[in-house]
Amino acid sequence: MINALADALSLDAAERDHLRYLAKITGGACTGHRRPAPPSRHVRPTVLGMLQLLEPAAAFVTNRLGDVLAHTNGFELVMRGSGLLETREPNLTRYVFTDPRARTFFADWDQVADEQAFDLWLGPSVETSEWFTAELAPLAGQEFTRRLNRHLPPPQVPLRLNHPTAQELRWQRERLELPRADAQDLVVLLPADETTTQAVESLRRQPGGVLRAIG
Repeated sequence: MINALADALSLDAAERDHLRYLAKITGGACTGHRRPAPPSRHVRPTVLGMLQLLEPAAAFVTNRLGDVLAHTNGFELVMRGSGLLETREPNLTRYVFTDPRARTFFADWDQVADEQAFDLWLGPSVETSEWFTAELAPLAGQEFTRRLNRHLPPPQVPLRLNHPTAQELRWQRERLELPRADAQDLVVLLPADETTTQAVESLRRQPGGVLRAIG
């Protein structure tokens, strides 16, 4: 309700924060609720071993909040220059909705935004999703909040990336759900055409294309 009201009033990030604060101090629904423990960022050694076997493919481990928990060197190569991996704990959902570079990097930004918002509905738990949503909404604004009640999965289409040092890259995605206790997924990006395959090979041959091992 708070997000809907903020959207209707076209509030900016600071005004949204103030509205949430007023709701809390006047006895709103958030009062008295403790923040749930964040989902574990631990990736099992066997899953890390799978990532090593997938090299030089672009692959990463994530959860439904969008946390990038581990990745291959190939994934870092593809994402280099986008800004996604520049933070200590990269999060794809936060990047999509708050980093202006995302709108250029993702050729179909609206599609990716729909996907990330839909994933929040799926977990990893109701409590963590609600808290993540509440924290992100004031920063992300209406582009984020208007997508929250869409419970139909977005169509599956190739992922198109405007790489800063290459032409458009097109990827098919395979998402493998890990055991329920992990609450994590393994996502593999597969070149959708020969042009993408050749472009990635060219990136690997550029200075700095050989990357360090990622834990």
